[in-house]
Amino acid sequence: MLNSPSVRSTPLLGLLTAGLSLAVMPATGSAAAADDARTVAALDTEFQAAVKRNDAATISRIQADDMILVTGRGAVFTKGDHVKAAQNRERTYEQQDEAPGTQTVRVWGDTAVVTALLWIKGTAQDGKAFDYRLWFSDTYVRTAAGWKYAFGQASLPLPKETK
Repeated sequence: MLNSPSVRSTPLLGLLTAGLSLAVMPATGSAAAADDARTVAALDTEFQAAVKRNDAATISRIQADDMILVTGRGAVFTKGDHVKAAQNRERTYEQQDEAPGTQTVRVWGDTAVVTALLWIKGTAQDGKAFDYRLWFSDTYVRTAAGWKYAFGQASLPLPKETK
């Protein structure tokens, strides 16, 4: 025992104790935040690709059970809505991709927000074509099961670019 009278505290013992304490502490700081940012960035890119493929299983795995998305027009969609839309192939996507270089991930502890410009192009089940860009922010939270997409906010479609 370190507190017993028979064990004397020495500088070496202090260094060993401090080293052991650092070895078992959870990772924090900029290196861990950078790792989390890379993980969440990849997860959000995987989510966008799953939407593009109508991959209901991947959408379900990535989203938190109580996830919601609020669109620029005020519509609210749940995880169940997203999964059902993919299963029913309510939209067929030609594009469902983040514009290169626009993705930004900010991490605050167990919360991360991904913001990017998204290009969406395809056809709805009724045959109506769509083609627009919008900004989104997706909020992820760290859970016992890993990072989960918990909340999304999307802008209105942006005006068409003039060339």
